[in-house]
This record gives sequence, C-alpha cells and structure tokens, in this order.
Amino acid sequence: MRFMRFGPSILFLRTPHPEAVSEGITKIFGVEPIPTDQAIKDSSEFETLLFVTAEWQKETIPPEVGFLIRDSARSVLAAIINNDLPIEKVHVESTIIFLRVPEKVEEALKFLSEELNGEVMSLRDALDEGEARDTVIAVTRKRLSCPIGPEEVEGAVLVREHFLKVYRRLSIEAPMLLLKLMSEWNEVTIKIYDTAKRYEENISRLMMVLEDLDLGFVVGEGWDWDHPRPFMRVPVYKLKLLTWEDPVKVKFFLKGLEYRGYNRFCDIDVFVGGKKIDWIKLGKFDSKFELAKAAREELEKHLSEDVKKRLHEIEEELLKETKEEKS
Repeated sequence: MRFMRFGPSILFLRTPHPEAVSEGITKIFGVEPIPTDQAIKDSSEFETLLFVTAEWQKETIPPEVGFLIRDSARSVLAAIINNDLPIEKVHVESTIIFLRVPEKVEEALKFLSEELNGEVMSLRDALDEGEARDTVIAVTRKRLSCPIGPEEVEGAVLVREHFLKVYRRLSIEAPMLLLKLMSEWNEVTIKIYDTAKRYEENISRLMMVLEDLDLGFVVGEGWDWDHPRPFMRVPVYKLKLLTWEDPVKVKFFLKGLEYRGYNRFCDIDVFVGGKKIDWIKLGKFDSKFELAKAAREELEKHLSEDVKKRLHEIEEELLKETKEEKS
C-alpha cells in the first residue's frame, strides 16, 4: 500500500515572448498546451508541468493552460537552456508530496501542521504562497496509483522546510498517523492454490493487484499446507494483509483473478479470523462463473492501464501454456 508519493515538478517560465516560448516547447518536447487542471490531474510522480507567463509576473498562480512533459525537471530545464529559448527567469514551485488518508482528513491536517510546524490551507493557496524550497503536503482519500486532480485534494499543509527533510520525517511519522486515524485494521490471510503449480505467475498477478489498488500492507508471506479434504493436503502460498478495506471487498476483487472467461488460473481464498469468506457472501450470483465475470469487470475498471496490460500479458502466457499442454 502506498500512502505517500511525490507530485509533479512545476516550473514557471517568465518571458517577453510567450508565443515563441510556447512554440519552442511544442517543437522540443512534442506536446501541446492543455487546460491546467487536466495537466495537473494527468501528471505523475516526478513529471514536469511548464507554465509560460509574462516576464513581469511574480505570482505562482498557474494560467489557464500549461504543458505536461513526462520527464524530470532537470532534463526539461537542460533541453530548454540548450535550445536557447528566450526566457528571462524561471520560478520553481514548492515540492508537492501527496499523502493518502482513508478518513478523518481534518484530524490528519491538524496533526501534520502541528508535527511539522506547517499551516493548513487549500492546495491553490499553498502553491501560491510557497517558495521553491518549501514543501506542500496535499492530503487526499484517493489511492496514489491513480491520477489525482486538484479537486481530489481535500486540504494541504504548507511547510517552510526543504522537501528532503519533510519527506524523511513523513516516512517515519506517516504510519503512526494512519494508525492513529484508523484504530481498527483488518488482518486478512490470502491463500493461493494452483493445480498446475504456476505459482510464480499467480503470485505476481496477486501482488500487482494488491499494490495497484492499494488494498493494504503485506506483512507476511510464505508457503503453507492446506487440507481441502480429510487425509489430503496441498501446498498453498499464503500472504497476511493488513488493510483498512472491507475484507469482503478484497475477496471480490481477488475473485476476478481466479478466472478469465471460463479459463481458471488458480484458487484464491480469503480468511478473516481463521474463517474463510464464502463466495456466496459476495452478492447474488447464480454461479462462481457469473461472480468471477462480474468481479473481473469491476477489477479492470479500477486497475491502471500499465498494470492491466502487464496482467493480460502474464495471463496470455498462462493460457498459451494450458493450450499446449492439452494439445
């Protein structure tokens, strides 16, 4: 589970020739200007947002459009300088750190401001008032593997400290904050069984989904034995998951990994307090196939495109192996 990540780097290019600079950026990086809110939402960790403004402007308030460049700020600045664009000055925005909390956002903002000697305000105000060496902590409920737009940030804390210092403190204190906000966590045990013994691929699929959907912290894993019938034992791979999600929700998503269509990949059982969650508790479905189909559709709605692509690639290989074994 990711509870913290960096946002994009934001640069303001001050110039007496905004049109020429904008044309130059398009030519160098192959990107067109897009609405600012869209640029922020589509950006990811360590990517760069460029805003071109008049040379006399000092405020770090983004204009209506900007450029999203999927590269680090240092590479972007090097390309701009080496291409000799007519820029008078560059203003660097505060570093953004996104922090995800499941609930009690106001309490989280208060805790952060007190612990880090910061000030609670809106994201826009924090970016406007912050300087290059300051840090903005943007608090959201949304999982961090997804794009996050300004409207999904529920509050921010402006800290007048360099981001490295703030990040190091957060990496230590943020888990304590989560435990404080969520006093009751669910401990879930997940067991994978595959008759074809393709455990490496199925464990990879499971871990990809747990990480991409931010379903929890894996606090233990290893091999174990299960006893589906008397005098019979089979090897299973077992994971312990600490999560704030409803275990039934976790079970539903993982049901989508058992099948693709009518092709079975593995069995995935979910236990809470030593008791297995039965598939009939996941909703009114006539069969496991109907449930698996609905679960797969819901799962793929929430997965990022990169993870979905990797998941399909692994599954295509598994299906190919199955066909070869049958032929």
